[in-house]
Amino acid sequence: MTIRIGVIGTGAIGRDHTRRINQVLAGAKVVALSDVNAASAASVKADVAPEAEIFATGEELVASAGVDAVLVTSWGAAHEAYVLAAIAAGKPCFCEKPLATTAEGARRIVDAEVAHGSRLVQVGFMRRYDEGCRMLKQVVDSAIGQPLMVHAAHRNPTVPDHCVTEMAINDTLIHEIDVLRWLLDDDYVSAQVVFPRRTSAAPRDLKDPQIVLLETTKGVRIDVEVFVNCRYGYDIQCQVVGEEGIASLPEPMAIVIRKDAKLQNAILTDWKDRFIASYDVELQDFLAAAARGTASGPTAWDGYVAAISSDACVAAQRAPGTIVPISLPARPALYA
Repeated sequence: MTIRIGVIGTGAIGRDHTRRINQVLAGAKVVALSDVNAASAASVKADVAPEAEIFATGEELVASAGVDAVLVTSWGAAHEAYVLAAIAAGKPCFCEKPLATTAEGARRIVDAEVAHGSRLVQVGFMRRYDEGCRMLKQVVDSAIGQPLMVHAAHRNPTVPDHCVTEMAINDTLIHEIDVLRWLLDDDYVSAQVVFPRRTSAAPRDLKDPQIVLLETTKGVRIDVEVFVNCRYGYDIQCQVVGEEGIASLPEPMAIVIRKDAKLQNAILTDWKDRFIASYDVELQDFLAAAARGTASGPTAWDGYVAAISSDACVAAQRAPGTIVPISLPARPALYA
C-alpha cells in the first residue's frame, strides 16, 4: 500500500521532506502540495514531485479524497488550523514544531484528538530519532542509576539579525525542552533564566548567551547553555549525571587529523547536517503509522507540554533570576 501524502508549506523543510518521501523513503508518495506562495509550490512540484496536484489552500488539500495523510510544514502560526482540519478529516498528520504558537492552541489540538478517540498527530521533534540521543537514553535507562543532574548546551555559529531574545527559547531551547523530558521520562516544575556577559556578536535585540535552569518533578536539576552566536560551529552537548555514573551524548562521527603539530577534527556548522539522518528515521516512522491510520513518536500532548514549558521559560527571561513555576494539567488517558 502506498500512502498518498499532502504537504502544506513548501519552504526549505517542506521541500526537503517532499524529496525525502519521494526519493529516499518507502511506502508513500507526495501527491498534493499547497503553499501561500504559489511559485514555491510550483517549484517543488517541478523539482521533486512532478505528479503532485497543487491546491490553492491547505484546507482544500486536507479535504481531498486523494490525500491519505498530511505533512504540515508551513510557518508556525498556521499549524494549528491545518492540524485541526486533519483531525476533523480523520487523517494522520505530521506537524513540524511548533504544534501551535500558543499553549492554548496546542490544547485545542489535544482536545480535538482526544475527542476523535485515537492518535492522529505526530510532532516533529526529530531529536528523539537521533542515533546518539537514542544511545544516550538507553544508557540513562539502564546503566548510571537515578539521574541527578543534566548539563546541556545548544550552540549555533550565528543567527540572522532579526533574531530576538525570546527566539532563544521558542526556536532553539524548544528541542531540549522536549528531548530532555523524553530522556529522563520526567516533567518540569520550574524554570529560571540567567544572562551571562553578552557576546558582541549577538544581534541588537538578542541577549546571547543565556543559561536556562530547569527542575523536574523527580528533583533532577538541568542547566542548558543557549549560545547561538558561538562562532565556532553547531555544537549540541548533553551530559547526564547519575547516582552510579555519568553518560554523555556522543560527538558526531568525524575524522581525526594529525597535521602541522596539531590534533584536530572538523566541527559541523549546519544543524541540517547534524540531524539529517534523524529526519529519515522520523518520517519513515510516521509513514508506517499512517499506513495503519494512526500516528507514532512525539504526541500532541508532548507538543502541548513543550508549549507550556517554553512559555514559562520566556516568562523567566523577562524576570532574570526569578524562578517561574510550571504547572501541567492532568494527562489524558490517550497519551498514557
